[in-house]
Amino acid sequence: MDRVYELNFRHLRLLDTVVSQGSLSTAAREAGISQPALTQAIAKLESAFGVQLFDRTPLGVAPTPSGRRVLRRVARAMQRLATALKAATTAPQRSGPERYLTSAHVRGLLGVSEAGSFMHAAELAGVSVPALHRSVRDLEQLCGTALVERRGRGVGLTRAGTKLSGGFMLAVAELGTALEEGGQGGGRLAIGAMALSRSHLLPATLADLLRSSPDAQVDVVEGSYLELVEFLRSGRIDVMVGALRGHPARDLQQEPLFADWLTVIGRAAHPLAGRLSSFEELADYPWIVARRASNLLERWQSLFDEAGVPRPQAPIRCGSVAMIRSLLVRTDFLTLLSPDQVAAEIETGLLIRIRSVVPDTRRTIGAITRRDWYPTPLQEAFMAALRTSAANMVHAAPG
Repeated sequence: MDRVYELNFRHLRLLDTVVSQGSLSTAAREAGISQPALTQAIAKLESAFGVQLFDRTPLGVAPTPSGRRVLRRVARAMQRLATALKAATTAPQRSGPERYLTSAHVRGLLGVSEAGSFMHAAELAGVSVPALHRSVRDLEQLCGTALVERRGRGVGLTRAGTKLSGGFMLAVAELGTALEEGGQGGGRLAIGAMALSRSHLLPATLADLLRSSPDAQVDVVEGSYLELVEFLRSGRIDVMVGALRGHPARDLQQEPLFADWLTVIGRAAHPLAGRLSSFEELADYPWIVARRASNLLERWQSLFDEAGVPRPQAPIRCGSVAMIRSLLVRTDFLTLLSPDQVAAEIETGLLIRIRSVVPDTRRTIGAITRRDWYPTPLQEAFMAALRTSAANMVHAAPG
């Protein structure tokens, strides 16, 4: 993201004026600068983004086809910055504080948020500690509120600083994407992979995507819903794939892809193999369950709670399916998983579905994005490949 901080934010704000006026001379008067200065600013931005932003004619200027996406993304980034500044404080010291915001302000606050100290943040940014400190203090004056506070030997963000950094992260992500879209590469894609998506759905999708987009750069981040959703909100990942929530937050958009069924899994030689087990019998054996508060853990807990049976002992909490598989084949532990996640072990006879009175545990697998997401062509291609892969998968309810 270093290239983002090389952009001149004042120049970026001029783009909206040029689009709305349709004339360089009128836009220059509106912005209070000379027309040569405006022309030079646009030339620098076109060089940075790698595309011609405007067609120049005797009648004025208009966005080029390739420039429209960049201009729209820049406008979204500028709006995020303005909204974040407004939300950070109720009493700004100046009207329209976003007009005075610089890339140094944004880099300084995000650097302190990530590094936890001015010294480390300055090292990461490649600037002096006094310069970084000054940029953060200037930003605090601009907002009219404290953004950073001392915490032990380090520093952290105040509530206002945290709100502001969230908006800054999304704006930086938008500008970073605008720079990538204008380049000659295949584009970048960051995917948050929850447990079920890792076994079949994502591998099939990425294999299909990379056949048509061999130059794409894909970053797959594994984790639970709670771990990944904040990455999604901050723009560090573009889409999450896994089990959907029954009541998603208003800022998130869910797209169902297919239905999946959870079932009890154990080793082939498990004492409960070959019979219909009751809740009491299932509770006689130790379990491996998901870590912390998760949809899968809640499902497991509710099964026994609703049956009126005390929850079994669960001495192992683990989010790694590979670890769970290895433990199951060596012990009498049980777990609640999708058969797709252990398909190879079931096919080879190492693991089996434990037949039981556990009721239908249907869940919906899909994609989760930010509601205001503006996907790149590569991201749109990924979503199309994801839908195709999901449609080609067979998901039968356990019998």
